[in-house]
Amino acid sequence: MATDPGRRRSSGGAGGQARTRLARAAVVRAGRALFLERGYAATTIEAISELSDVPPATVYRLFSSKLGILKALLDVSVAGDDEAVPLADRPHVRALLANPDPREQLAGFAGITCGIMSRTEPVHRILVSAAGSDPDAAALLAEQTQHRQQGQTQIARTLARADALRPKLREREAADIIYALMSPEVYRLLVRDRGWPPDQYEQWLAGILIDQLLPLPASGGGPPKASERHARSTRAGLT
Repeated sequence: MATDPGRRRSSGGAGGQARTRLARAAVVRAGRALFLERGYAATTIEAISELSDVPPATVYRLFSSKLGILKALLDVSVAGDDEAVPLADRPHVRALLANPDPREQLAGFAGITCGIMSRTEPVHRILVSAAGSDPDAAALLAEQTQHRQQGQTQIARTLARADALRPKLREREAADIIYALMSPEVYRLLVRDRGWPPDQYEQWLAGILIDQLLPLPASGGGPPKASERHARSTRAGLT
């Protein structure tokens, strides 16, 4: 039986893409391990190649440089996978932005932030350290910070357009509050330095965002929603 040449090429192409994806994932894992163990400056492409079992020429072809590996590691850490879909376009993020309940929005984004920070906090420290002596790493840090700020500004904009912000709080001020509270620095202080479990951080973040951004709930308006009960229990635990 003759083999369809078109099918053979398609299968080979798919196989090549799969091998490339596996190689990229192996290099990113090796880069993470070595960056954390040795630091960014002391890690070489050759060491990453050896640990990942991917030839140096292939590593350079896939990532161009050591900084390219660090950038890929950051991207995977933020998203939680290697799919080429920006975080803002992910279905769960779009669903939260479309949610008409601002308390559920903020509680949901607190959960997303907790997941992102738990994956990226060690990598962010690597980048910050590298940025102190490497201009290209400093540029990458600035780019990552700008992306984070843009994403968090979208939350403030959505609340402002829904007229959900507390009275006299402007969209720009709301964006600043979100940017500060959702920062890697706050996560590191509470979880890494003070030893909070991530779920405690998530509960605190949801409660403080609701307190700082939204109007106070009307008294006597029936039982509080789950996010309001969540915020109140968090405040009670911290006072």
